[in-house]
Formats: sequence, structure tokens, C-alpha cells
Amino acid sequence: MNSCAGPGTRGGLALLVAAQGLSALADHALLIVGMARLAEMALPAWWAPLLKLVFTLAYVLLAPVVSAWADSQPKASALRLTTVIKACGVAWLLGGGHPLPALALAGIGAAAAAPARYGWVAERVPAGGLVAANAWLEGMTVCAAVLGIGFGGWLVRPEGGGVAAACAVLLVMQALALLLLGALPRAAALGSSRLRRRRVHRGQLLRRFAAGQRRLWTDGLASLSLKVTTLFWGAAAVLQMAVLQWAAEVLALPLHRATALQMAVALGIVAGAAWAGRHVPLAAAPRLLPLGLLLGLGVAAASMLTHWVAALAAMALLGAIGGVLVVPMNALLQQRGHALLSAGRAIAVQNFAENSSILLMLALQAALLAAGLDVRLLMALLGLAVSAGVALLMFRGRARASRPA
Repeated sequence: MNSCAGPGTRGGLALLVAAQGLSALADHALLIVGMARLAEMALPAWWAPLLKLVFTLAYVLLAPVVSAWADSQPKASALRLTTVIKACGVAWLLGGGHPLPALALAGIGAAAAAPARYGWVAERVPAGGLVAANAWLEGMTVCAAVLGIGFGGWLVRPEGGGVAAACAVLLVMQALALLLLGALPRAAALGSSRLRRRRVHRGQLLRRFAAGQRRLWTDGLASLSLKVTTLFWGAAAVLQMAVLQWAAEVLALPLHRATALQMAVALGIVAGAAWAGRHVPLAAAPRLLPLGLLLGLGVAAASMLTHWVAALAAMALLGAIGGVLVVPMNALLQQRGHALLSAGRAIAVQNFAENSSILLMLALQAALLAAGLDVRLLMALLGLAVSAGVALLMFRGRARASRPA
């Protein structure tokens, strides 16, 4: 972190990274704790996808306005407020409340925190240190996502004290994150005051957001990468929830051990992403579509496994394939988005599309499970749907390429 700036900025960035790690770790663990509360309430399995759904809902509903809100606030104050919102969700669950409002509050806090966090970095860190600073934040976010799953499983183990004890730990973590943010240096006063004086016109924001959507969805390469990443993350969200039910019903694993399968998928994605970042050039991204076919068929085949060791290896392999596929596609989208719009506007369009896909697919998953669909059949249908979607993209791409200029 010594390449980012002087001692004051380095200290502030270290505080921000530590606070982000604690808060994000608690966010991801909260999903597992919420599922444990559903089990305590003896609710049917179709409730579990709704936890992820309500968490993601804020990312979709707040997408057009959350960046403007963060720009209009002192960044450290905005981050403290979002952490308080997350802590309120944990406190609600600790007090015996239903887990859906708890996850909804956590989602609101997480969605609003992201632009404030990166805004603080942009205002405090010199241009030469932005890449390193963002790398620290992204790395901590990924680690929190991977470790949070296992940490949540560890908290809800039978000897761990139950949901109340788990919530108490998560509340302490959010409180520690809040203390770290309280010591965060203020962002640049000039930029912050200028942004506070700028009024946010909601109609203009929505029109710009809609125009950005049209621009990216009608561009050939940007549209292809958007479709692939949207399909991938929607399917990944369904798989994340389905794997836990599959582990319980087919592999006879308790929740705290079933989370190891989720961790295997996440670690596989990280490994595949790291490999792709080193070995796959940007121009080769469209040629990776056959991996999507393999990924879908692999999910369908994995649903037939009955031993947890084989399932663990299969989940890690599927995650690695997904990581190799999605990282170059994501880079291609960022490159086209920067050229067509701006980096910030393109990310807003991407987040809206991907999280909308997650919402729709989780809602469909909950509906199918409520209708009595077997989880193995659900996973098989998910895999076949992914393969069919990728095959359609490949067919349309070849059809366009064969047309005369």
C-alpha cells in the first residue's frame, strides 16, 4: 500500500480497506445466518432464494441515483451512514425479527456504500496511486465474499451458540467497521463542497441512465459481453442458493458444512479469474463462448452427484470455468463502455443488468421450489438453460458474421 500516496493517505486507505473487509465479511455471513434463522422458523426451502433477492433488490432500485447521492455527501459520513444501516439489519435479526428485512437493510447499505467508498479513494488518492488503491479494495472485497460464506457456516454450527450468538458477532464486526470509518480522514474539501452544492435532478439522471442502457445494448461487442455476464451472474446466484439445498437433501450435509460447496465455487471463480487475467488477451474474449456451453452442461451433470467429495471438486471446477469466461467478458465490457459512455456510467448499466438478472432468476427459483420442483431437476434445468442461452448467442454471432458487408 506504500505506492498509493503519502503517509496520511496510506493510513486512511488502510482504515478504509480494513473497514470494508470487516463490513463485507459480515454482509456475506449474514446471508448464511439468515438461512439458519429460516430453518429455526421451519419455513420451506423456497424462502432461501428470497434472502438473496431482497439483498440484491437495492442494487437495482438504487442504481440510477445512488452514485449521485454519494457524490453529494462527504464520503466518510456517507460510509458511516451505510454501515449503520447494515448494523440495523443485524440488530433486527438479533432481536428475533424475520431475516428478510435484515437482508434488505444490508443490501441498501451495501449498494449505497460502493460509490461512496470509491469516491473517497478518487478524492484522497493521487492519480498515480488509484490502480493500487482500487486493487486493495477489490482484493479485500473478493476475499470477504469467499471467506464470508465459510465464516457464516462456522458461526451457525451447532456448538456455536445459534443464530443469536452469530448475530452478536456480526453486530460487533459492523461496530468495529464504524469505528474505523470514524477515524477516516475527510475527503478533499473543495471537491466535496462543490458536489454538495450541485442539485441532483432525478429526471435527468433517469434519462441519462436510460440512454446509457440503449447505447451499450445496441453496440455489438458491448451487447455480447453484457448478455454473457448478465446470464452468468444470474445463474451463479441461483446456483449459490440451490447448492445449499442440494447439499442438505442429496448429500445429507448440515448447513455449516454445506457452505464448503459454496466456498469451492467462489474459490474456483477467483482461480479462473486470476488465470484469465494473465493468459487471455482482451481480443480473445468473444472466442471463449464455448466455455459457457461447457459450464451449463457441467452444472446439469453435477446435479447427479451423490458424494460430497466429488461434489466439492465439481463445484471448484465449475467456478474456475466461470471465472475464465466472465473476466475477459467483463474487461471487454469495461473497455467498450469507457469508449461509448464513461467508466462510471458503463458500470451503472452493467450493475443494473446483472442484478436485474439475479432478481428475476431468484424469483423464478423460489417459484419453482414453492411449486415442488426437485432441487436436482432445478440445477439440471439451470445448466441446460445456460447452455441454450450461450448457444443462441454463438448462433446469432455467426449469423451476423456471415452477412455481406
